[in-house]
Amino acid sequence: MKIRVVIPCFNEGEVITQTHQQLTEILSQDSSVKGYDYNMLFIDDGSTDTTIDEMQHLATIDRHVSFISFSRNFGKEAAMIAGYQHSTEFDAVIMIDCDLQHPPEYIPKMIEGFMEGYDQVIAKRDRSGENFSRKTLSHLYYKLVNCFVEEVQFDDGVGDFRLLSQRAVKSIASLEEYNRFSKGLFEWIGYNTKVFTYQNVARQKENLSGPLKSYLIMVLMD
Repeated sequence: MKIRVVIPCFNEGEVITQTHQQLTEILSQDSSVKGYDYNMLFIDDGSTDTTIDEMQHLATIDRHVSFISFSRNFGKEAAMIAGYQHSTEFDAVIMIDCDLQHPPEYIPKMIEGFMEGYDQVIAKRDRSGENFSRKTLSHLYYKLVNCFVEEVQFDDGVGDFRLLSQRAVKSIASLEEYNRFSKGLFEWIGYNTKVFTYQNVARQKENLSGPLKSYLIMVLMD
C-alpha cells in the first residue's frame, strides 16, 4: 500500500523543515505499524522566499520527499489539483496545509478509515477555538452558499484536510473544469465518506481589519 501526503506551499520557507520533521515522525511510526510506504509531495506555488530551496534540500536528504515548483503563484486550488494529478498511482492521498493548521497527528486516523473501506476520510474543524468574528462570518458564508447551490450542500468546518482513495483522486484529476472549486468537487464526486471532528487550533496571527473579500477568501480556503 502506498500513501502520499500532498503539502501545498506558498512562502513557507520558515516552517517547511518543521513540517517535514513532524510528518516524518508520524508517518515513519505509523507506516511501520500498518505496513505501507509513504511519500510527501511538496508543491511550491510560486513562492518568493526560500521555500523551493528548502524543498530541494529535503528531497536530497530524504527519499520520501518529492516536490513540484510552479513558475508563478497560481493559488492553492491549482496546487491542490496538481497534487492530485501527480498522485493517481498512490492508493490514498492526504491533503494537508504546510503551516500545520491541520494537525498532522490525525493522519493515522485517516489511514485507519481508508483501511476500513472509506474513499473519503474528512477531518472536520471544530470552530469553537476561533474568535467570534471569524466564526460568525464563516457561518454566514456557508449559510449563504447553501441557499444558492442546490446540487451539493457545504458543511462549515469541512475543508481540504482529508484523505481520498485512489479512485476518488482519479475522479478529481480527470475533471476538466478550468476554475475548480475544491470544496464543490469533493462534494460532487461523492463516494463513501467518513467524517471525524478535531479541535481547531487558533491562528497565531489574524487580521480582521483587512478587506472583507480577502477574509472570505481565507474562509473558503480553510
